[in-house]
Amino acid sequence: MTSASAPRDLRAELDTLTTEAFRPELAEIDQLPTLDLARLMNGEDAFVPSAVAARLPEIAAAVDAVAARMARGGRLIYAGAGTAGRLGVLDAAECPPTFATDPGQVVGLVAGGPEAVVTSVEGAEDSAALARADLDALTLTPQDTVVGVSASGRTPYAVGAVRHARAAGALTVGLSCNPGSALAAAAEHGIEVVVGPELLTGSTRLKAGTAQKLVLNMLSTITMIRLGKTYGNLMVDVRASNDKLRARSRRIVALATDADEDAVDRALTAADGEAKTAILMLLADVDGPTAAKLLSGADGHLRAALKNAAR
Repeated sequence: MTSASAPRDLRAELDTLTTEAFRPELAEIDQLPTLDLARLMNGEDAFVPSAVAARLPEIAAAVDAVAARMARGGRLIYAGAGTAGRLGVLDAAECPPTFATDPGQVVGLVAGGPEAVVTSVEGAEDSAALARADLDALTLTPQDTVVGVSASGRTPYAVGAVRHARAAGALTVGLSCNPGSALAAAAEHGIEVVVGPELLTGSTRLKAGTAQKLVLNMLSTITMIRLGKTYGNLMVDVRASNDKLRARSRRIVALATDADEDAVDRALTAADGEAKTAILMLLADVDGPTAAKLLSGADGHLRAALKNAAR
């Protein structure tokens, strides 16, 4: 392929993607009143949840596979470029405060490195070799999961990450917004959320980005539920690292136990601020060390620890 033909070939490839399609009926939206534009965008966004709903079986299968590997000590690693990569970084960054995961348990890789989170790093998304190097720096194991994220489903960085991870024996998931994508084909679990052409032609930070965010929310959140990071719909592994989270932790313990404020505070103090331990202390009427031992024996699952305490 010559340098002159490469742009033409890429343009032809983009012409086949639903996320890049031009919508002639929207050719004059710049002349609409602002409120009409807002209504139009809102209507576009309303389509996204139904597109995600169509892929729920694939999402659930991926979650179960991810959770099984993470239960054995594996990591969840997102890899993408541009908006897709930034969404993975965002999801990974939210896991430690929400679920008390170690920073290395859920990792977001974006083509071009940390600098690319806030600015464009030209050419990084075109490099499969860069993806391989980024993954090699993490020393992949067969217990890890790599999720390639790309709206087009063709981004070399995301596709390269998935292919390299699969060759290393890691679990792979390919999340894209086009049918028949190279990314989904490269992964063991392909998830293609087809949201159609964007309001602004090719601007996949819009519907495609929203769809990716919804799926990433599911992948991490439901995985953490499966791993025992919640009790019902309470974030019992919340890491109380600031005043708001300390207040939330006290509220979580109170909601789970119906204990009064003084009892909650005493339990949290004895549990070194760990909400899950405090809840077990109050519900099973045990001391802190016993609660910690019960939780360790139940792999951190509060319901299982409660059953063991009742025996």
